[in-house]
Amino acid sequence: MKAVSVKDSGVGIEISERAIPTLKQGEALVKMEYCGVCHTDLHVANGDFGKVPGRILGHEGIGIVTEVANDVTSLKVGDRVSIAWFFKGCGYCEYCTTGRETLCRNVQNAGYSVDGGMSEYAVVVADYAVKVPEGLDPAQASSVTCAGVTTYKALKEADAAPGKWIAIYGAGGLGNLAVQYAKKVFNAKVVAVDINDDKLALAKVSGADIVINAKDTPNSAEKIQELTGGCHGAVVTAVSKVAFNQAVESLRAGGTVVAVGLPSEYMELSIVKTVLDGIKVVGSLVGTRKDLAEAFDFAAQGSVVPVVQKRPIEDAPEIFAEMEAGKINGRMVLDFTK
Repeated sequence: MKAVSVKDSGVGIEISERAIPTLKQGEALVKMEYCGVCHTDLHVANGDFGKVPGRILGHEGIGIVTEVANDVTSLKVGDRVSIAWFFKGCGYCEYCTTGRETLCRNVQNAGYSVDGGMSEYAVVVADYAVKVPEGLDPAQASSVTCAGVTTYKALKEADAAPGKWIAIYGAGGLGNLAVQYAKKVFNAKVVAVDINDDKLALAKVSGADIVINAKDTPNSAEKIQELTGGCHGAVVTAVSKVAFNQAVESLRAGGTVVAVGLPSEYMELSIVKTVLDGIKVVGSLVGTRKDLAEAFDFAAQGSVVPVVQKRPIEDAPEIFAEMEAGKINGRMVLDFTK
């Protein structure tokens, strides 16, 4: 089978030929339909989290179960399921047993610590697979599997609610879905901030009340304070230290910054503002299986419509280059149905 994997050097990607995986107890074999390409895949391919030579990438996978191990009862052949970043937890630690399973210290992550979904076939641990609801387009579902559930969870952490102002820093694949979930699910008021006019135009169409080009508005935080009185929450999907710093300054007293993007830098917090204004800074890592099921349901209802573009697996190197250059609007999705 064809797969997109990390080169043997541990840096860069290649399209390789692999054997179809065999099943162990508790697992299911999935014939992949689609797999989105996420900025985290780029980090893994670049060795930013540690080199994983030969690893099959991908954690935005959607496919059909074609075989299950003899002890599996939670899935059956024909089910459409996801291959998500949260591949498996230990199941018994303090995080797994208190609704914070993504923080498990023995977690396995698809496309990083175990092979992921950028291949014609993939394996999933049956009890950790989340089923895709009827009526949800599988290509769009692939985007919800990571970008959707990540921003949905982050908005929960930001305490998004009707009438509250939420700033979304970064209007790319994650940011566009953050705008949609904030506006159409949480009924919040939304400011989208980016340096790319095309992404901001898409954010406006997706529901943003205000869009700000941070390149043309050097102090976007001041502008947000002027227009909104300060946001109640900010979700930072941008891979930029500057965006994180501006997000803090864009908040009103009692506000929350939720860090989602993963630049290899450090935030610079104003201690005075953080203390005197009671600012909270929270990290948010994808979402649980329950979060993903909820995020899928909102997409199935049509509340959120991921913007995706299907491309063949042969385009993977080009897609990764485009992502690194910041040229992608919405989500690029590898199509395994052809």
